[in-house]
Order: sequence, then C-alpha cells, then structure tokens
Amino acid sequence: MSLRDQIAERLTALYRRTGFNPSATKFILIFAALNGVLYHLPLYSFAIKDLAPLSFPSMLTLLTLFVLVMLLTVLVIFLFALVSQRLLKPLAILIVFSNAFALYFIQTYQVILDKAMMGNVFNTNTSEAGSYLSYSFLWHVLLFGVLPAWLISRVTIRHVSRLRTIAALLLSFVVGIGWLYGNAQSWLWIDKHGRKLGGMILPWSYVINAARYQTEKSMQSRELELLPAAHFTATGKTVVVLVIGESARAANFSLYGYARDTNPLLQKVGVTAIRNAHSCSTYTTASLQCMLSHVDTGNKLFHNYEALPSYLQRSGVDTLWLTRNWGEPPLEVNTYLRDTDIRSTCSGPHCDYDEVLLTGLTQRIADTASNKVFVVLHQSGSHGPDYYNHYPTDGEQFTPVCRSVQLQDCTPDTVTNAYDNTILYTDRFLSETISVLRAIPNTQTMMMYISDHGESLGEYGLYLHGTPYSLAPDVQKDIPYIVWMSDAFKQHKTLAADAALAHAKHAQQTVFHSIMGAFDLQSSIYDPKLDIFQDAANKKR
Repeated sequence: MSLRDQIAERLTALYRRTGFNPSATKFILIFAALNGVLYHLPLYSFAIKDLAPLSFPSMLTLLTLFVLVMLLTVLVIFLFALVSQRLLKPLAILIVFSNAFALYFIQTYQVILDKAMMGNVFNTNTSEAGSYLSYSFLWHVLLFGVLPAWLISRVTIRHVSRLRTIAALLLSFVVGIGWLYGNAQSWLWIDKHGRKLGGMILPWSYVINAARYQTEKSMQSRELELLPAAHFTATGKTVVVLVIGESARAANFSLYGYARDTNPLLQKVGVTAIRNAHSCSTYTTASLQCMLSHVDTGNKLFHNYEALPSYLQRSGVDTLWLTRNWGEPPLEVNTYLRDTDIRSTCSGPHCDYDEVLLTGLTQRIADTASNKVFVVLHQSGSHGPDYYNHYPTDGEQFTPVCRSVQLQDCTPDTVTNAYDNTILYTDRFLSETISVLRAIPNTQTMMMYISDHGESLGEYGLYLHGTPYSLAPDVQKDIPYIVWMSDAFKQHKTLAADAALAHAKHAQQTVFHSIMGAFDLQSSIYDPKLDIFQDAANKKR
C-alpha cells in the first residue's frame, strides 16, 4: 500500500471514529460557514479597514457581512439539495476549486469580480492567462482548492427527506432575514459599498456576473443591424490607420506632461495629443464596442449595429484588421490577420512584439484596389501583469524592472519602470507606423492612436484594470488620444482642436464619426459634432 493510500485510509478511519458522516442539512450549514471564513478575507479586510476604529456597531456590521455570505450560500445549496442530494459533494468541490482561483486574483491584484472583470476573464486568451501563473499561485490552489476538495471527497453525506430539507431551508431563511432585519443599521454601510462588496462575495460574485456578462453578450449576438448606405463626397486617395492601444494610461506619456521622456520619437514627428480623454469603460471588450459604434453603447436600448470596420468595408473602403489582442466585435472585413498569421513572413527579434503587425504593411496597402484604405492595428501594448514581456531587450531603458506577475511583491519603482518601458516601446511602434504612412506617395494619410483603457500600478492598492467604472481611479480611465496627419491630409482637413477638446470626455465615441469624416464618407448616421476632423465649413453648420 502506498503512503498516499495509507494517509487516505487513516483520515477516512478518523472520520468514521469521530462520526463525521453528516446529514445533508448539516453538511450544507458546515460548508457555508467554512466558505464564509476561508474565502472571504479580502471582504472582511476591506470592511475592517473602512469601519476603523472598530466599535460595537462596526463589529455588528462585520458579523452581518458574514451572515449575508453564509445565508446566500445556504439558500442556493439547499435549492440544489432539493433537486438531488447527490449533487452536494460535486457542487462543493467545484465551488472550492473556483473560489481558490478567484481568491488568488482578488488578493493578488485587488480586483473586484463584477461583470466587467468577468468580461476580462472570458476574453483572456491562453497566452495571457499563462502570464498570471507563478509558484505562489500553485501553492494557493493546492491549499485552498485541492486540499479542501480532497477532504470533501472523503465525507459521507447522509440523505435526509425532502420535507426536512425544505424545513431547514425555511428556518435558515427566517433566521438569516431576522438577523439582517435586526441589524438594519448595517445596511447603510453595506448599501454604500454594495458594488465593491458584491464583487468579493464568493462564489456568487463570479457566478452571477459571469451569467450577466454572457447574457449581455448573447443579446449582442442577435442578427446584425446594417447601417444605412453611405457615399463619398471626395474621391482622393486616403489611407487611415487606427492604432488601438492596450492598458496605456495618459499619466505615463511625456506628451501629457509625464516627467520621464517616454515619447521621444512622437515628440519629433509632430503629433497632436488630445488632452483629458477618457475611456468608455475599464475593460477591452466594452471599450472596443464603444469606439467602433456610431451610438452610445452605454445606452440600455443599444442594438447590435454594424461595427465601423464592417461598415467601411461595405461602403467601399478596403479594410484590414491586424491584431495581437482580443475583444473586437464580429467583423466583416477584407483582411483579418492575427500576429500568428503574420509571423511566418517576419524575421528578427521584433516579431514577438507589436512591431510584427507592421510586417509587409506597406505592400498590403499598395496591393489594395480601393482609393480608400482603413487599417486597424490592435496592440498587445501594456497589458499586465507581465509588463517586462511586452517590449524587446533593446527597449528596456528604465531599470530595474519587476519581473514577477505578483506586482505587489515588487517595489513600486520597479513596477513603474517595467510599465514605462512598454509606453516607450509604444512610442517606437507608433513612430514606425507614421514612417509607413509618410512613405506613401500622393495620398492623404492619417494615424489615430487611442487606448482601450488605462491601468493601475498600485495606487490605492489597485493593480491592472477592470475596476467598476464608478469606483475606478482616474488612471484606469484617463487615456492617450494621439493624432498624426500628413501635409496632404492637413490641406484637405483640419483638426478641429476646440471640438476635440470639447468631446474629450467622450473620446472613444468620436472615433467612429471622425474616421468617417477622414474618408469624406457621409450617411444619415454621421454626426459632425463628434468628428474631430471637421473643416471650417463643418464648424459653421
């Protein structure tokens, strides 16, 4: 007999000697209590910190939180028990494994598992997910996932009648509601912090918000509503490149006053940096939806309208989408290529970074049959937590850098250094993109760069992004919005700086209409008030 089998046999014998073969109702209550204790340290830590100094009413509020967590768990699992008590052990094992993962990310990155964050989870690809793995992650999963799951698997649960299960459910509900009602004063504080608290209650935060996200996504997968026909008011050759940044915050761009020179090349080529620009959301999917739509996607009556690239393609603009990222809506374009598709024709160390998107771009543009060409370059950019992996060796100017995905274990300076190197590399990438456009003869060319959202680097104890918008710090919402125009484009169009600044708070909502304006494309949905390239005639309307 192996050592593992001997240990298992002894623990099983111990359970039997101590009589640990609980009834279904007892198992549910014990499991709910342990769930409330083991997986909610961030929740209680937040409460203790916010309620300090602790008084008797504060302690009651803290205890009310525990009762709320336990009550939710008890009620839901009792409902499962009414369907089948055989589901109890598999359900409990699934919960502890899922909670182990969730708890790790809440503790490590101070995230809140709301709908926005679950959108990030569902849109994280394998390579991005791998960047979060570490030895501490494995130990955490072993301690809070594997061990509890193994212990649960050894428990023998005694069946109880359905009538007794219903009685236990009703009694739990009455006792729980009685406590909550008796401590109604606690609800003022709980209501004030409801969204944040709700994002830390496990497992219901990620279960409910995952369902909310998928429900919303399925609604958006309804039949596509095509936009009205459009026509060109000018026939000159025009090439527009939209660069969508990732996790770039304006605060770390020297173009916006940052002390470090993180934009040395852009400073030289004559770009316009639109100030006070804000993102629509703090996560990629919603931000892309916002900037590629002609309407406010925050509107609850939002329809599944055709996205900008698809609309341009159908209207006669040859459209290319080149990406090292995820989260775009469904697209119907002439060319869609991932970095893995392009890498086969790329050579050199830059092929593992955003510069791979520029491979063959000059020829791709030259090969198009249309006089109007739209190119989207979707960067990997400054996606954390492995900032050090997002720029080549020759781009590491600021040192030392944090080389861990556990950002809280690094000093603030090393985290900032690694992040600033990603911004410096974006500066190089944008400069090279502009060089491609400059080399195109007899053509109006323009580049627009805008990030999907910002990033937290430890301010207020937060890292990364995805914090609920109403709670998110400015660094997750303040984004760079940069425009470069060729001389030919400037002669044909002017940057309406006053309009751009007036709409900066809705920066991502200007992308659709501004690019339509750049192509001299008109239709009934075009809104000149959201076009930052309005010429003098438009401004007088």
